[in-house]
Amino acid sequence: MMLSKTFKRAMPSVAQSLRFASTKTMTVRDALNSAMAEEMDRDDDVFIIGEEVAQYNGAYKVTKGLLDRFGERRVVDTPITEMGFTGLAVGAALKGLKPIVEFMSFNFSMQAMDQVINSAAKTYYMSGGTQKCQIVFRGPNGSAVGVAAQHSQDYSAWYGSVPGLKVLVPYSAEDARGLLKAAIRDPNPVVFLENELLYGESFEVSEEALSTDFTLPYKAKVEREGADISIITYTRNVQFSLQAAEILSKQYGVDAEVINLRSIRPLDVEAIINTVKKTNHLITVESTFPAFGVGSEIIAQIMESEAFDYLDAPIQRVTGAEVPTPYAKELEDFAFPDPETIVRAAKRVLSIE
Repeated sequence: MMLSKTFKRAMPSVAQSLRFASTKTMTVRDALNSAMAEEMDRDDDVFIIGEEVAQYNGAYKVTKGLLDRFGERRVVDTPITEMGFTGLAVGAALKGLKPIVEFMSFNFSMQAMDQVINSAAKTYYMSGGTQKCQIVFRGPNGSAVGVAAQHSQDYSAWYGSVPGLKVLVPYSAEDARGLLKAAIRDPNPVVFLENELLYGESFEVSEEALSTDFTLPYKAKVEREGADISIITYTRNVQFSLQAAEILSKQYGVDAEVINLRSIRPLDVEAIINTVKKTNHLITVESTFPAFGVGSEIIAQIMESEAFDYLDAPIQRVTGAEVPTPYAKELEDFAFPDPETIVRAAKRVLSIE
């Protein structure tokens, strides 16, 4: 029986209302927690190690309840010595276990650079493919609020420059769940860079994302379709870029496409090329120093590909300031991108007064 045109037009709204009725939300913190719990259920070789991950439930409560559920053998509190517990975990990975190492802040991973880079990242290559090191290094990365210069660095480009490492940067709860589960199963060492200010943020998650078998590929995601300019970014700046895209639409009639990278290494160059071909204009957004950053690599990839011929204007980078991060709130706000700075960059690229 043929449906009437009126009923056909009504069907999307009915389907949409049913979808919204079944929509679930989840915080990034809970997404990470559930991902680890499910992978620990799945594989007895997976364990968590770090400062305060057990009895205190994690400095940011990401490991809440895991000690009670899995016991001290698999949720291991350590002294305050990143060099020590990271080396221990890398050794365990070389013997076939699958550690998840939590850094209370990725700034503290600098104490364990030798273990992460010289031991974890390089061993598979240096052993001629005979010795794998399956390990995840995770924790909050980048600036938070009032934690000053020594606790505000973004390590995306730092670790992204190292062959042998994979570097993931989740934004939403679905990103966090799918990417962390994929990272834990990955036979390679993975650096998993979270954002402290996103832990308590709630996001809609699909039914598929709630499955214990849910993983995500290390590919970029189009968060917002657009035709006039592309904004390529990652982690918390996805939120700012989406807000900037709304401002551009409402105030200037500009249709911006927002790309959530999700992975720094491997970098989804195909997605970058495709969005440039589509919009012919590009800005990159990151909350770190301008020099030698993720935006610089994106621009280099475009210059070296066919995407360059599709550009109608020079690319703009939106970054943090070229200074150690200030402690004072007013100065800290000036040091990192926000929706307004992203809008200004887009207007420059599009020659909007």
